[in-house]
Amino acid sequence: MARAIIFDFDLTLADSTKGIIECVNFALEKLNLPRADDEQIKRTIGMSLGDTFLSLTGQTNNQNVSLFVSNFVKRADQVMVDVTSMFASVPATTERLIEMGFSLGIVSTKFRYRIEEILAREGLSNRFGVIIGGEDVAEHKPHPGGLTAAIARLYVGDSTIDALTAERAKVPFIAVLSGATSKSEFDEVPKVAVIDDISALPRLLCT
Repeated sequence: MARAIIFDFDLTLADSTKGIIECVNFALEKLNLPRADDEQIKRTIGMSLGDTFLSLTGQTNNQNVSLFVSNFVKRADQVMVDVTSMFASVPATTERLIEMGFSLGIVSTKFRYRIEEILAREGLSNRFGVIIGGEDVAEHKPHPGGLTAAIARLYVGDSTIDALTAERAKVPFIAVLSGATSKSEFDEVPKVAVIDDISALPRLLCT
């Protein structure tokens, strides 16, 4: 079994839903576009910001995409860390995985500096040996660049985008149901297992 485990961040390790909804709608309003429904926004979590804008508006105008991204980041710098909370199982689970001899990392479309700030606040910075964020790659998920940069051996994520990322990087994938993707939606993607949340990982990896 793999000795290095790479995690997605949003809705795999942390609940950032409130902040993402706030920042998406802030950015849309700055473009005089209607606010998006919360459930619509949740379905975009894990996409790049450009793909999020396309999914929510259908627009491909490069100037509007750039303005959406810059306004999202501006608002996220103000609110995202404060309204993001780690899932309760993360501290104990990551500690146990390290005790089992696994090296841990994170690959996410979220900016690395923001992930690092959240981990530092929670006292978890030393749990993850490598963090690849949105500013570290030329192309975002499902392009496998971030995952291959992290030299992953197992990827854990909450979306079919994560599954496709793992498949393209030729890395085994474990799906977690802590995000907006249902169990049935993982039926058609290659995976090792589907688990409710990451607390099930230590037992699964012992088998």
